[in-house]
Amino acid sequence: MNTVGLIAFALVGSTKAIREEFDLFGITVVGLAMAFVGGVTRDLLVTRVPLALQSPIEIGLGLLGVGFAVGLRVVLASPDTHPITVVSDAIGLGAFATTGAIVATGAGVSAFGVVAVATINAVGGGAFADILLDRSPFILFDDFYASCAVLGGGAYWLVTAVGFPGSTAAAACAAVTVGTRLAAVAYGWELPTIQALGIAGR
Repeated sequence: MNTVGLIAFALVGSTKAIREEFDLFGITVVGLAMAFVGGVTRDLLVTRVPLALQSPIEIGLGLLGVGFAVGLRVVLASPDTHPITVVSDAIGLGAFATTGAIVATGAGVSAFGVVAVATINAVGGGAFADILLDRSPFILFDDFYASCAVLGGGAYWLVTAVGFPGSTAAAACAAVTVGTRLAAVAYGWELPTIQALGIAGR
């Protein structure tokens, strides 16, 4: 799960930087940030040394994702909106939500902790990448995105709580996260704003 997430999110982050016309160094930084920041935050929350600092393989996987993004730009005019990138983003979201839920469960945190760590692992890198791109993190105001990780983390906890093994819970988390994200993209799901609900101030 971690390997899939690293490659997928490095690809997605890099395509965003390519769209903003960053140079090669900037593209690499944004791609690696999206791939690693969520996982580093997860590891700090459960008080362990981040995996990104333990193995050069982790960085290599991130760079592989960056390379894929550059390759896509060679053959596609707008790789950031191409279905390959959209699906990669959904897969990365599901992979990291699942990884976060597994790590949190192993650390013995509460149900809320499992969902929170799963969500942070899944969306933390994307939020930081948006900051590097000089824009507000889109997870706070646009699209049905972080909510998918919340649902996936909740599914993981629920499946383990009723007694199923961790592998079943992991599959449920990944399926719920990826499935709801792809459905959100296909059907244009969004959480409502206060304005959309018709709540007016005095």
